[in-house]
Amino acid sequence: MADTATTASAAAAASAASTSTDAPPFQLGKPRFQQTSFYGRFRHFLDIIDPRTLFVTERRLREAVQLLEDYKHGTLRPGVTNEQLWSAQKIKQAILHPDTNEKIFMPFRMSGYIPFGTPIVVGLLLPNQTLASTVFWQWLNQSHNACVNYANRNATKPSPASKFIQGYLGAVISAVSIAVGLNVLVQKANKFTPATRLLVQRFVPFPAVASANICNVVLMRYGELEEGIDVLDGDGNLVGSSKIAARHALLETALTRVVLPMPILVLPPIVMSMLEKTALLQARPRLLLPVQSLVCLAAFGLALPLAISLFPQMSEGSCLTSQKPVGFATISLDLLELTHLPKATKAVNRSNRYNTN
Repeated sequence: MADTATTASAAAAASAASTSTDAPPFQLGKPRFQQTSFYGRFRHFLDIIDPRTLFVTERRLREAVQLLEDYKHGTLRPGVTNEQLWSAQKIKQAILHPDTNEKIFMPFRMSGYIPFGTPIVVGLLLPNQTLASTVFWQWLNQSHNACVNYANRNATKPSPASKFIQGYLGAVISAVSIAVGLNVLVQKANKFTPATRLLVQRFVPFPAVASANICNVVLMRYGELEEGIDVLDGDGNLVGSSKIAARHALLETALTRVVLPMPILVLPPIVMSMLEKTALLQARPRLLLPVQSLVCLAAFGLALPLAISLFPQMSEGSCLTSQKPVGFATISLDLLELTHLPKATKAVNRSNRYNTN
């Protein structure tokens, strides 16, 4: 009866909200844009990484939370538009953890990932790095990712801290060892000219970070390959678990983790190698770092929503569990669970909510 009353209240609130020619009808806890198309997912993630939510005041946050509560209980004041409701939901999801309802520390929010992550990317791509600087920037990058993972963890069904530590250490060790190893190999390559050696060294961070990302997801989610992940029917009801779905999810997640750092760590070295030859930067070498920072920021801001929009959160298919057939069902692959996203967009398979680097 309580569920029916809540549904009726929400329906009444929806009808009370004024229609807007620009905004679709509001749905509490649902994405604003269609998730079945790449463009819809891209628009959705542009909203999620919007850095403007970092500057939302405490008063505005309270107003947004209250507006959503009024909608939920069917007590919306007259004149509230769909646009206002979508905006309120965007603010709440960007700032508050959906399980604990506590504010996520600003540098570890999805909306803060680009502003706070760009300086690390710039550091990773600095030319003529020493052994110490290579180790430092790789460690800092993986540490930042680990903090984001933990801040956005599933608090309703928490994983043991040992799993986060295991993933963190595996990512740090693999990133540092590959970066240092490749730098040593490049330095010992006698056939390279100094200019070629410098150019090749600029691409070292990509394989190091990509391999660390894969290492992290394997260490964090290897248990799902044995246990499987939840399988839902077309109505969202749990019907079993599937190891096939787990393997499929792991493969697509690993692919996303390789694609994500590619434009961030590959495009800036290419662009900078061309810009450094211009008369402006040759005459004013002090502009190199600011220009590189802008290039990295642009690459980061474009690559992040593109990469995490590659795959939908839900994938349909036929699968078998280890005990019984599940038939044609909707398999929750939790790809959005793997990208630091606010939990309100990932409520389907909460037992598998882990984040990515």
